[in-house]
Amino acid sequence: MNEKFEILVVEDSPTQALQLQFLLEAEGYEVTVARNGREGLELLATKPFPIVITDWVMPEMDGVELCRAIREQVDSDYIYLFLVTAKSSKEEIVRGLEGGADDYLVKPIEPAELVARLTTAKRVLELERTLKERNREITRLLHTDHLTKVFNRNHLDEQLAAICKQALRYQRPLTVVLSDIDFFKKVNDSYGHQVGDEVLKVFAATLQQTIRFAVDWVARYGGEEFVVVLPETDYDGALPVCERMRQAIADLRFKDGSGGDFSITASFGVAVLPVSCGMDMVSGYDLIGMADECLYRAKNSGRDRVIASLYDRASAEGVSR
Repeated sequence: MNEKFEILVVEDSPTQALQLQFLLEAEGYEVTVARNGREGLELLATKPFPIVITDWVMPEMDGVELCRAIREQVDSDYIYLFLVTAKSSKEEIVRGLEGGADDYLVKPIEPAELVARLTTAKRVLELERTLKERNREITRLLHTDHLTKVFNRNHLDEQLAAICKQALRYQRPLTVVLSDIDFFKKVNDSYGHQVGDEVLKVFAATLQQTIRFAVDWVARYGGEEFVVVLPETDYDGALPVCERMRQAIADLRFKDGSGGDFSITASFGVAVLPVSCGMDMVSGYDLIGMADECLYRAKNSGRDRVIASLYDRASAEGVSR
């Protein structure tokens, strides 16, 4: 079935446009007709068409100009372009292909040839779609921790720097949280690494469930340490979020493999970049460094708690509050 393939026909001759439309619709395609290249380009700006069949010789914008404009201006999935021409010389055909066309059809169009070439076009588009999906999956894997399925260190390195620069540029608050599972080594030693892995997965999922979807994000920093990035979040907003995460972790129960269960706690170090920190350059890892110091104080003061600091000019290590 061809119902998923909508074709844009660009043809200034109403008679030839109608003939081509009837032929394509008979094969199950959905067809939209534009009367010239400019109208075709305007339609492509409002609606995606995976296949475009355009006449070569047209007023205002000819077929080659249209192909070139589509390649330069249209930001969408790949569009397969056919040039329809009465010019059959190799030089003219090469000029059309160099202008951005993928294939050409010589007038008068033979229905069987058109169907065969459209089949090739659909195969190319399907391969292109598959390649894009695979590339997206590769990118996802490169930025995802294989065990916990949250972001990994690669993503943290790339994105935190950009987010920090944006916060400084537009004078927006930003909070970076470093969280660590208390006594995680005892979990592995007492219950085994399989149980330990399950604890890490549930821990990461719980952090994700307590933050804003598609705004905040979690990355595995290493071992049992995780970073939570909270854009547009100031000191007063960060503390309740971190307390919710701490409490949600404390409420978890895990099977110990022998019929019993156990719980865990976590400590949180919080670094807050205020709206006006009085500094031009602060890196994401400056904030992680300060969050790490807060985490160290949380560990030393009894664990299972949140300690936060503001970042300002007075101290590059933050001012404890």
